[in-house]
Amino acid sequence: MIRFVEETGSTNADLAQALRSQTPPSEGEWLVAKRQTAGKGRQGREWFDGSGNFMGSCVVTLNAGDPLPASLSFVAAMAVYDAAAQVLPDADTLRLKWPNDAVLDGGKLSGILLELVGDSIVAGIGVNLAKAPDLPDRKTSALCVLAGPIELTAFAQNLAASFAHWLSEWREHGLAPLLSDFLERSVHASGSSVTVHDTDGTYISGTFAGLEESDGALRLRLADGSERVIRAGDIA
Repeated sequence: MIRFVEETGSTNADLAQALRSQTPPSEGEWLVAKRQTAGKGRQGREWFDGSGNFMGSCVVTLNAGDPLPASLSFVAAMAVYDAAAQVLPDADTLRLKWPNDAVLDGGKLSGILLELVGDSIVAGIGVNLAKAPDLPDRKTSALCVLAGPIELTAFAQNLAASFAHWLSEWREHGLAPLLSDFLERSVHASGSSVTVHDTDGTYISGTFAGLEESDGALRLRLADGSERVIRAGDIA
């Protein structure tokens, strides 16, 4: 089920509050806002309001035997990829980048934020449909540049369906096959140069050595031949 609202502070915050209520939402329920006034991204970043863009969140109930909750970011990334590919005339310029970014023509297209609430995850997703923010540290992009105007309701329905598909794959087959699918669509090639902006503000350079099958962490091979496993950060 997808519920649309004209405006809210944060769809993630709204669903988190609802999960703490006496009538919590069920898995698969989505809240989509046409405008957010207090959205946020990973590492505490403010999320671009972007009226005309997709800004929504959904609930995932954690079950015994599920892969690690943080790996749901790959479910969300694959869902964004599929929904974006459906509206593009040519998806060759659409790629994924660790940890969970969709990149269109080299520019950041989306943002994903997971929040744990009790035994559930609220997965927040933002996709630049109509406009992209100006960011000082990276190129950004919007789907409309290559696909023309995007109808929000149809995009939301496609995204929700794709998310449900990849969630089922994540549960039934585990994380390893999902990571393989992610890498097939990614900008990362084994041995390619990578610079990671760590959560402490430092930059670490090396070459791409794959993803950890347990949680999707980045394996970075350093100049001395050793490997460092990175579980949080951004690729510059």
